[in-house]
Amino acid sequence: MPDLYGEVTDVRHPMATPESEPLTSRRALREHFTVPPEMRESLPKRSVVDVVVHETADPEVIVAEFAYEFTLSDDSRSKVPCVFVMRVRDGQIIESRDYIDPIRTYTARGHLDRLLASLRKGVS
Repeated sequence: MPDLYGEVTDVRHPMATPESEPLTSRRALREHFTVPPEMRESLPKRSVVDVVVHETADPEVIVAEFAYEFTLSDDSRSKVPCVFVMRVRDGQIIESRDYIDPIRTYTARGHLDRLLASLRKGVS
């Protein structure tokens, strides 16, 4: 996945909870996408479904609508809708704003308790 991005990037998650720092390099994206081996078994499988790509007046900019579909260990599934606004130059993503609902994401992963704990920490 990181190879789709330029060496220098500006990837932001405006809806992230807790807030996250921009990812400004392919290396940072590689770290972002890497799941530590000890966590791999506990995470649900995730796939991308329902992809629709919209072109814009700017030839470098596209809007991608899709959903992450999570499959839990009991084979239950849930979808989290996403909208990414991306700037693509020379075949690589150099900028992206990734809009993903954090509540639905944590719920789909079975980690709503982690979200609540991070929110409580921010309030105290």
